Amino acid sequence: MDLKDKKVLVTGADGFIGSHLVEMLVGQGGDVRALSFYNSFNNLGWLDDISCRSEVEVLSGDIRDSFFVERICRNVDVVFHLAALIAIPYSYVAPMSYIETNVKGTLNICEAALRNGCKRIIHTSTSEVYGSARHVPIDEDHPLQPQSPYSASKTGADQLALSYFYSFGLPVVVARPFNTYGPRQSLRAVIPSLIIQHLKNKEYIEVGDLTPTRDFNFVEDTCRGFIRLAETASVEGEVFNIGSNYEITVGEIAAMIGKITGCRIPVREAKERLRPGASEVRRLWCENRKITERCGFKPEVTIEAGLKRTVEWFRESRNLAKYKSDGYVI
Repeated sequence: MDLKDKKVLVTGADGFIGSHLVEMLVGQGGDVRALSFYNSFNNLGWLDDISCRSEVEVLSGDIRDSFFVERICRNVDVVFHLAALIAIPYSYVAPMSYIETNVKGTLNICEAALRNGCKRIIHTSTSEVYGSARHVPIDEDHPLQPQSPYSASKTGADQLALSYFYSFGLPVVVARPFNTYGPRQSLRAVIPSLIIQHLKNKEYIEVGDLTPTRDFNFVEDTCRGFIRLAETASVEGEVFNIGSNYEITVGEIAAMIGKITGCRIPVREAKERLRPGASEVRRLWCENRKITERCGFKPEVTIEAGLKRTVEWFRESRNLAKYKSDGYVI
């Protein structure tokens, strides 16, 4: 499906990945409707910063409201469903909010898309649903083992979305990105936290466990993966990993950021940043063969190039000013 001139809805458009996806879709000629989470400050999140803001129809609302979701899906060809609560640490203290947003929100999208005859729904999953790897690289047949309330809510949302394909023929595809990073990412993620601590020239760089491995992907590559899943025929009802097929430890990432910033600051583990023991996902390494062979997707940005671009973005004072860097952000 060529997305040029198609009516496209992006939920979670005000967030990190969503705002980049909106920019990329506009660049490809899509007619984009963007959902921003309603707030009384009229804050549109990162949509306030995108250069193509005037070319996007922005609606503010709540994914948990089924009546609202039904309305915003009218006359839409493709839905990219990214709206979710994603901070893993917060899911330990407020798990019900994750069920309400991630599971109920997905139910609302599926029902509204079905009622409105949407032609393709890209539902966003997460590599966290796999838990610690039982085999590597992790392919789409890897067992699911949610090791946090967040990942449990996403597992439930994934299965709910797929049930709408099997029950009602909803043309849904599950996109399962591994660890995305880049400009605009929240301090709740390890790479922005490390960068800002380096740029603030802290006495120590504080981080959680340094030994887990992750498959980090620059945000533009993740967005390219989403778009390829929307464009490719005959992939409905399937799950696709989006990743680089490359793993690296958190400690190695910290060292690379230190080298890029030129700040030689000691790195130490901070107790408050550690997950509950059995909850830590030790290893995430993406097998990306399926999306490569079926959809022609290939990552274009190396980890070195992506980290340099991310550090450069955070170095700009107007960007850095948007972040509160004092203390640990849950």
